[in-house]
Amino acid sequence: MLFKTINYPTVVNLGTSFVNVALKFRLPVKNIVKATLFKQFCGGESIQDSKNTIEELNKYRIGTILDYSVEGESTEEAFDATYRETLRTIEEAAENDKIPFCVFKPTGMGDVALWTKISNKETLNEVEKQSFKAIRQRFDGLCRAASESGKPILIDAEDSWYQDAVDSLVTEMMVAHNQDRPIVYNTFQMYRKNMVERMRRLHEIVKESGAYFGAKLVRGAYMEKEAERAEKYGYENPINPTKEATDNMYNDGLRYCMEHLDSIGLISCSHNEASAQLLIDLMQRHNLKDHDPRVCFAQLYGMSDHLSYNLSDHGYNVAKYVPYGPVEKVMPYLFRRAEENTSVAGQSSRELNLIMEELDRRKAK
Repeated sequence: MLFKTINYPTVVNLGTSFVNVALKFRLPVKNIVKATLFKQFCGGESIQDSKNTIEELNKYRIGTILDYSVEGESTEEAFDATYRETLRTIEEAAENDKIPFCVFKPTGMGDVALWTKISNKETLNEVEKQSFKAIRQRFDGLCRAASESGKPILIDAEDSWYQDAVDSLVTEMMVAHNQDRPIVYNTFQMYRKNMVERMRRLHEIVKESGAYFGAKLVRGAYMEKEAERAEKYGYENPINPTKEATDNMYNDGLRYCMEHLDSIGLISCSHNEASAQLLIDLMQRHNLKDHDPRVCFAQLYGMSDHLSYNLSDHGYNVAKYVPYGPVEKVMPYLFRRAEENTSVAGQSSRELNLIMEELDRRKAK
């Protein structure tokens, strides 16, 4: 019922507007959201609340990546609070072998405007310098905690116009904390042009320092926003012109990582069956065991279960991104899940078709 509902763009748009207004005026909609979108795409409101989800996934040998999915904050106090909560996820992972990775979002640690200014190589004033110093300290604190816990930490990608600053800082963290093994992983959005070349260049920098490189490959999640901004400011759209170009870029990224697995840890975060099959083929071609610790498949919680569960059943390392946080705080994440997946080509339609096919198969039995 949920996937049928979010298959209609008009319903999603109206529902998003209604929930925003309802939350603003504190109308009683939280329980409705919690029983629908939140239940499908989030693990719980807290780490403790997410433990049933962690245990359920573990029954099928699927790991959990606890993702504190609070977005849109803009104060130093809020960034510090997100930092402390992320530290708690690392502490939980250190004691729980069902949580193989940790994760955080750069804009959870610092303001978008500051990231953008640094990417544009603009001069920072004294207040901004102190704010960026605090960002660096938060990054280093989380990466250091991950290193000490022995659990790798994934750093999400951001919008293209301030990703340069993120890449620079993440590369710095890799050099500092990846001396013995891949601990810090950068995220590469393969729907961006020339992304394999960008990844290769950063890999060489890290490798030359004697450190390991962590690569998390995704296709990307901000296509409409990127196109709108490029048109508004009159620069070339950084997104590949076709889905085929993005698929080719993603698969070339997989090939590059597998060819350099002596110095790279790879996490393939993809809902694409062809890319999953390619990675399996590449592992076999390189004579890797199915559960080689240098390679992991990952999908979002509540989506592409047909991939996650089948890969796990065949012995591959699999993890689910499991967002958590107070319902009202994770609404931007939930809205993005719904809005991205409303078209016929979207993931919800694929999910819906797969569910209907499985229901028909079971009825036929």
